[in-house]
Amino acid sequence: MSPELAAEIGRRAILTAGLICLPPLLIGLVVGLIIGIFQAITQIHEMTLTFIPKIIAVGVVIYFLFPWMLKIMIHYTSTLYLGIGFLMK
Repeated sequence: MSPELAAEIGRRAILTAGLICLPPLLIGLVVGLIIGIFQAITQIHEMTLTFIPKIIAVGVVIYFLFPWMLKIMIHYTSTLYLGIGFLMK
């Protein structure tokens, strides 16, 4: 296996991981920002007010996007397995 091929496999792995992680992280960021603005406006600084909505929002996003995430992971894994013969040359 050439160094370029190893770098390409690593690059695709990082891109796939980023693609899978991006939706829940963005939703957590948006919900956290909204809760932070709400806390700044109302001057309520309760720690559970920040965690519980983010956990619920991220859980809902993962619940609804899990089939899509699983499809991407299966596609990447099957591409790697199908390319094993090429990688061993």
